[in-house]
Amino acid sequence: MASSVDETQNPVLGKQGRSAQLNTIPFDSELTPGAHNAVNVCLRVQRQEKVTLITDESTREIATSLAHELETLGCPYRAWVLEDLAPRPLLNLPGEIVEDLETSQVSIFAAQAQANELRSRIQMTEVVNRRRIRHAHMVNINPQIMCEGMRADFFKVDRISVKVIDMVRRASQVRAKTPAGTDLVADLNPSYRWVKTSGLISPDKWGNLPGGEIFTTPGEVNGTFVIDGVVGDWLCAKFGDLKANPLTIQVKGNRVTEAHSSNRELESDFWSYTHTDENSDLVGEFAIGTNLELKDIIGQILQDEKYPGVHIAFGNPYGAHTGAEWSSTTHIDVVGRKFDIWVDDEQIMRGGKFLIEA
Repeated sequence: MASSVDETQNPVLGKQGRSAQLNTIPFDSELTPGAHNAVNVCLRVQRQEKVTLITDESTREIATSLAHELETLGCPYRAWVLEDLAPRPLLNLPGEIVEDLETSQVSIFAAQAQANELRSRIQMTEVVNRRRIRHAHMVNINPQIMCEGMRADFFKVDRISVKVIDMVRRASQVRAKTPAGTDLVADLNPSYRWVKTSGLISPDKWGNLPGGEIFTTPGEVNGTFVIDGVVGDWLCAKFGDLKANPLTIQVKGNRVTEAHSSNRELESDFWSYTHTDENSDLVGEFAIGTNLELKDIIGQILQDEKYPGVHIAFGNPYGAHTGAEWSSTTHIDVVGRKFDIWVDDEQIMRGGKFLIEA
């Protein structure tokens, strides 16, 4: 269990300006290696830096393990439990959190996604981007992810990420195929930047944890994507691993034009989500997962999008980082299994395994 903290030095404020008392909550020691990785390896928090830690009721135990690492380090931090500040789902990011972020050098968001809350998370990352905060985004983090993806050797993940990003930055096209029927071609726009989020987080780009991907906004994507992995945002918690009931989508001119599944509710929810605004059906992200420690899809988008292979996302292109000049209020990732990948004419992955060394 986390040790006691002096609130005058490390304030942990809640709704009434009183301690949220994360330091009094017992937590499973199995969470410690992942929490240590997050604070000391991925974020490289320094003792003199102030940290904003944002969580919710469902994720309080994991947040406690992270707080324990911050206390061990001796840095000042404030922790916020979302339900203490506003009803869920959030309409906007609570002002108290916005104000706290303005005075922090590092931030961690460890909470569960709820429907229609993406707006509040975008508001958070707008502050993060503007202030160049080293930010760990841990949406839908759970104990399994803490004990799997968060225990990765992120220096090794970074090495393979560097090699892959060096190749795609010189390329004009990436093609991806799977045994399930995916056959997708991404023509790249040289004016859009590739971004590396390997788990080693810098002020240049906040990162999801666990880390392990490179991404860009594509020029144009066309083809078929058989989603036999997972879909993102709140649909992930609802539908989980799609291996038994895949969702097959058609992409033409960079927009989703068809979506079919034997699970009609999944089909309907996905179609509605990708037609929320005028750009919700537009491919905003083309990515390659690089977390070599992951052996299979587990039905959790936070980890599964780092699984070696290609994934794409419809909606928000993270233009502040890629250079894309359009936007969307939504962002939903789709993930498959066992990819073959070619960068221009060179094959770099077969059956979900990289053909290049880390």
